[in-house]
Amino acid sequence: MREAKIVSEKHLTYAESGVDIKAEERTIKALTGKLDFIRKGLGAPLTGIGHYAGLLDFGEYALGLATDGVGSKVLIANEMKRWNTVGIDCIAMNVNDLLAIGAEPIAFVDYLALEKHDAAFAAQIGEGLRKGAELSRMSIVGGETATLPEIINGFDLAGTCLGMVKKDRIITGEKVVEGDVIVGIPSSGVHSNGYTLVRKILADSSYSYQDPCPYAPEKTIGDELLTPTRIYIEILDVLEECEVHGLAHITGSGLLKLRRVTKLGFDFFAPIEPPEIFKFLQKEGGVEDLEMYKTFNMGMGFLLILPEKYAARAVELTGGKIVGKITKSGIRVKDLSIE
Repeated sequence: MREAKIVSEKHLTYAESGVDIKAEERTIKALTGKLDFIRKGLGAPLTGIGHYAGLLDFGEYALGLATDGVGSKVLIANEMKRWNTVGIDCIAMNVNDLLAIGAEPIAFVDYLALEKHDAAFAAQIGEGLRKGAELSRMSIVGGETATLPEIINGFDLAGTCLGMVKKDRIITGEKVVEGDVIVGIPSSGVHSNGYTLVRKILADSSYSYQDPCPYAPEKTIGDELLTPTRIYIEILDVLEECEVHGLAHITGSGLLKLRRVTKLGFDFFAPIEPPEIFKFLQKEGGVEDLEMYKTFNMGMGFLLILPEKYAARAVELTGGKIVGKITKSGIRVKDLSIE
């Protein structure tokens, strides 16, 4: 590690690092505003655009579709010259979104865009994808590899996941009521969002990705940041035993993602303690608490909302904890108002 320097007085934000969530929302609104053709009959959509995954009518069942990528986390993989975990991230970001509507993942296709070909690199990508599929109890049934030297600098990895759920077991949040208990399930770390801010923090600090992690010197900072996104497949077990009113996968924009579930309030009176990686990033970047909770999962990667009588069993099945309750309005983490 290079000689330490005084932490800057500047308070870094996600927008200043290059990702403006509000601008992104305007872009999405402009894009989806043109998507007004609707299929009829078998395969017709059951939900509008804007939830965690799309749902299609398929007789007794609904088919769920989700698509996502790894994002700029791949740049850290390039720095570390280690790519065997980003396939897990790619699958996790899709599978967790399907789980957030109660759907079971059944199949996946990937899209790998390359600047140039490298068989050893591709084998590492395949290793991660295989592990992600195994953890998700599903098959990878195809994909696409594109060579785009004039567009891609390095590589990009994304994919699409297909899931299924019986129509009477779809969970979109309309059953959430005041007094419901919130069970939080720990994240494995930063997961796969907010990395533009993460990289900005590291670039402005005295650390490099190859330096020992300050709180876990047996590994490097880069290795810590490449910890793959947790796949919450145990949600399916909870759905078999508990009455669940709402589900949330906490990714980009942090706890603001909860507005996908309900307009009611969230009182996190006992949140999961953020892992050390978030404390390290916050200190090095001078990032304010509010910005952290609007950008990262802060240790709570997935949330269950359910009646109090099912909370203990949900905790037992997931290894989570009761972190809060549903209120009339607002999103609060202890004394911090998120919205």
